[in-house]
Amino acid sequence: MSESRALPRPLLPLWAAVIAAAVSGLLMYLSYPGAAVWIFAFPATALLLLALIGRRFGGALLVGLVYGILFFALLVSWTSRYLGPVPWAALSVLEGALTALALVPVALAYRWLPRAFPGTAGRLLLLPAVLAALWVGRELFVGSWPYGGFPWARIGMSQAQSPLAPVSSWLGVSGLGFLMVLLVAIMIEAVRLRLWRRPVALLVPAGLIAILVLTPGFPTAVSGSMRIAAVQGNGPTGYFDERPPFSVIDAQTDATAPLYGEDVDLLVWPEGSLDTDPFQNEALARRMTLISTRIGAPLLANAATGRGGRYYNTSMLWTDAGGATQLHDKRHPVPFGEYVPDRPFFYALAPDLIGLIQREYTPGENPPVIDIDGVGVGLAICFDVIYDDVITESMNAGAQVLVFQTNNADFRGTDENLQQLAFARMRAIETGRSVVNISTVGTSQIIRPDGSTVTSLDADEAGAMLENVELRTGLTAGVVLGPWVQQLLLWGGLGALLIGWWRARTR
Repeated sequence: MSESRALPRPLLPLWAAVIAAAVSGLLMYLSYPGAAVWIFAFPATALLLLALIGRRFGGALLVGLVYGILFFALLVSWTSRYLGPVPWAALSVLEGALTALALVPVALAYRWLPRAFPGTAGRLLLLPAVLAALWVGRELFVGSWPYGGFPWARIGMSQAQSPLAPVSSWLGVSGLGFLMVLLVAIMIEAVRLRLWRRPVALLVPAGLIAILVLTPGFPTAVSGSMRIAAVQGNGPTGYFDERPPFSVIDAQTDATAPLYGEDVDLLVWPEGSLDTDPFQNEALARRMTLISTRIGAPLLANAATGRGGRYYNTSMLWTDAGGATQLHDKRHPVPFGEYVPDRPFFYALAPDLIGLIQREYTPGENPPVIDIDGVGVGLAICFDVIYDDVITESMNAGAQVLVFQTNNADFRGTDENLQQLAFARMRAIETGRSVVNISTVGTSQIIRPDGSTVTSLDADEAGAMLENVELRTGLTAGVVLGPWVQQLLLWGGLGALLIGWWRARTR
C-alpha cells in the first residue's frame, strides 16, 4: 500500500476545518475574562483538534493561523486602547503565526501515532497523552520566544474560577492544561473508536473527570497573619495622561489618608505609584518618609529608577528612616512597551510608534522577595505575574504572602485588568498563598489561598483595602514539580512524536 493511501484522511474538509478553527478561537477567548465562561475551553480545544486530524503541513498551518490570529486578536485587543491597531495587529499576527507553527506537530501526531501504535491503548491513551504534551510544549514555546515570550494565553489560566483550578497546586498551571487537553483528546478518540460499545473503556475519561473536578488544593500550613493595607489612588498614571507635578503621589496620599491611625504592618502602593525616581528627588523622598511615619509601617511603592546609567522598573520598601534598603526590579520588562529590542530595525519600520518609547528598561536581577520583620513577601510587578520563574523564585526564597503591583491605566475600560486579575487568582491557588493584587486604577483585590476574594476595589475609583492577610508556609507540589512537569511534557511530547514517526515509517 502506498504511503498516501496508508496515511489517514482529514476528518473535516479544509473549508470546514477553517470554520472550526475560527469558532475554536472565539470560544477559547470567551473562556478568559471578561466573559470568563471557563467551560468553553473544552469545546474550543475539541474543535481545534478535530480540525487538525489528518491535515498535512499546509492545511495544519492554515488551521493554526486562523485559530491563533483570531484568538490573540480577541484576547489582546486591549493593546489597541491607546496606540491604535498597528501594535495590536502586529502582536496578534506574530503570536498567531508562532501558534500555527507549534500546532503542526499536533497534526503530525494524528498522522503518525495511530500507524505506529494502532491498538486501542495507543489510540485511547498514548495518542491523547502525546497530543496534550505537544499542546503544553506549544504554550511553552510561545511563552518564551521571541524576546522572552508572551505566556498570556495558557489554557490552564482560563480556569481561575472553575472547580478545576486546585489541580494547579499539584501539577502547576501547565500540568492542569495537560490534563484538560488530555481529557478532550481521550473523548474524541472514544467517539472515533465507538467505545460506548465497551463501557469499561469509558472508565478512563470518567476517572480523569473525577480527578479534575474533585482534587482539593495542596495543603499549606497557616503561619499567622499580616495586616496589609493596599491603596488604589486612581491617579493620572496612563502613558498619555496629563501629570502636573506630584499629581500621582497626591492621589495615592489622598486615598491613604483614611488609614492613618489604623494598625498596619505593610502599606502597599501599585506599580507607577510615584511621579519620578525618589532616589533622585528629595521632595518626593520626604513625602514618602512622612507617609511611612504617619501610617506607622513601611511603604512598598514603585517607580522608574536610574542606577549606573540604566533604567529599572523598581519596587522599593521605604521606611520612616528616610530611605529604602530593599529593592526589587521587574524581571521581564515588556518588549515594545518598556524597551525596544533591535531598535534600529523596528524604528525604520514604524518611527512614530517606536519613538514614543524613550526609556530602555533593564531586566532586574535582585530577588522578587522582601522581608518584613521576618516574614517573606513575594513580589511580581505587572506582567511578571505570568512568568513562572518569578513566582517560583519568590516561593523558594520563603514568601509567605504574594504582592502583585500593577498599573492598568493604559487599558481602562478593557478586559486586560480582569485577565491579569484572573492570573493573580490562579497564582494564589497554585502556590497556596494569599495574594494582594493592587492596581493604580483597579480592579484591585485581596485573594485567599483558595482563590476566593477577601475584599476588592472597583475600577476607576480611589480607595484603600486593609485586612489581616493570612500567611502560609510550605511549598505546594505545583511549585516544586511544576518546572519538572513542564520539561517532561515538552521533551516527552517531542520524543514520542519522533518515535511515532520512526515506527510509522518502519511499519
